Amino acid sequence: MARIAPISIDWTPDRTSDVPITEQIVDYMCRQVSSGAWPIGSRLPSQRALAEAFGVNRSTVIAAIGELADYGIVEGLHGAGTRIVSNTWSLMLPGAPDWADYVSSGFFRANNETTQTINRMEFADGVTRLGTGELDPRLFPREMWRRVAREAADEIDSLGYPAPEGLPVLREAIAAHMRDTGVECRAEQILVTSGALQALQMISVSLLSAGSTVIAEAPSYIKSLQVFQSAGMRLAGVPMDGDGLRVDALRGLLDGSAGGPTATGFDPTATGCGPTSNVALASPIPSSSRSGAVAAAQPVPPPLPAARRRMDDAVLYTIPTNHNPTGVTMPDARRRALVDCCVDLRLPVIEDGAYQDLYFGDGPAPTPLKAMDRTGMVITLGSASKALAPGLRIGWIVADRSIVHRLADVKMQMDYGASTLSQWVYARFLASGLYDEYVAGLKRELRRRRDAALDTLGRRFAGLAHWTVPQGGFYIWLTFDQPVKIGRLFQLALKRGVLLNPGDIYDFEGDNSLRLSYSYTTPEEFDAAAATLADLARQAGA
Repeated sequence: MARIAPISIDWTPDRTSDVPITEQIVDYMCRQVSSGAWPIGSRLPSQRALAEAFGVNRSTVIAAIGELADYGIVEGLHGAGTRIVSNTWSLMLPGAPDWADYVSSGFFRANNETTQTINRMEFADGVTRLGTGELDPRLFPREMWRRVAREAADEIDSLGYPAPEGLPVLREAIAAHMRDTGVECRAEQILVTSGALQALQMISVSLLSAGSTVIAEAPSYIKSLQVFQSAGMRLAGVPMDGDGLRVDALRGLLDGSAGGPTATGFDPTATGCGPTSNVALASPIPSSSRSGAVAAAQPVPPPLPAARRRMDDAVLYTIPTNHNPTGVTMPDARRRALVDCCVDLRLPVIEDGAYQDLYFGDGPAPTPLKAMDRTGMVITLGSASKALAPGLRIGWIVADRSIVHRLADVKMQMDYGASTLSQWVYARFLASGLYDEYVAGLKRELRRRRDAALDTLGRRFAGLAHWTVPQGGFYIWLTFDQPVKIGRLFQLALKRGVLLNPGDIYDFEGDNSLRLSYSYTTPEEFDAAAATLADLARQAGA
């Protein structure tokens, strides 16, 4: 291992500035860490030496180092002085904006017309939901819920406000659950949220600055993109292949080398998907066929302008397991390459693990990115919504405890804590073993439905489209072989009682695709709806 060079200081605070000396020192040290001049593992000079270098009292240095330690940027190690331990997320904490500033500004954007129609028609009678991101209510584990509800009635004697980080019993249970997936963490690194989407909202308004860049797969989850845009972020898309996000394209985007993705615009709140002035996204995933073969990667246009490639204000949002909407799962080799790339480029990562528990492919489940993280670079999100019950509204964040502390304060300003009853119920499911028992059976049923859906597509869409073969989750990404008027297809299908999720509400340009879901319908229902869809697609292609 290369020896880390000693830290050098050639800067002193500006005593004529209105900014307090301690704050100037904290900002300077953060800049040195962010730029890479002071890498992780670097040992700070002694407090006396720092005081002499900055020309300040030792008490001022102690205060600055204490603040950096609170942020999780430095850590005092017994017998080894103070060392730098984080160079990504923790740097976003100093001067983070207060959520209260955003509450009064009404920054949430309206959904586009198609998304609003989907949200409304999902509750209509007589409609087959062929693209919905939810489990079939008929799979609801009634007997298990009755057991947990009876225990709740016997044991819960009050429903007061919970601790801002979440109930201790649930944080312990989630930490144990995450350790089972390979993520070594403790309860103090868990923050319970009211769903994973709230976790993204809190990160957006308290860790990311307006105008910073959020990089995501192309395509990606529409709700996540909207959260970022509503908080004033720019979006940048990275192409996918059959193994997920292309690391070479990500590196090209950030360092300006050949292989960077294009700068086409996308606004998920607009009525149509045309270029916009404040976003930059890229081309869609090459899809797999019925046999699982992966099409060749799309050619990648020139990189973004230098202003869009600033590494100090960018973050990666990724769904590596059972990707929404494509269904692709990133293999471990690609994950290691992605983590190495992000460490090298000091790019913080938000890992969306909402579908992590629903991998049913052959062999062991893929390793979460957080399990490969040695620098505190990855924040992982989890959720009870996909595997168990969206109505619980329970999600969580796994991050450094300094990040958890900051976000817990934000959460208290948002809703004063997630539902105590929901937290207690989910904790009991996890700790009792009922959750693992239920999920094992659920994955068998989802695999059965996936196989039936693939058989249906092979019969109904041969010569008409190609599609991905998911190894878990809910979704198949279907792309028509010839141009189809997706907007017209959406309307025609709705008139026939079939509700679709068009691909262009997830993608960055029109993509001639659909997100199909096998989780909400029986194989027979899926087949009947697919027959209608295939017939209508031929009409819409005219």
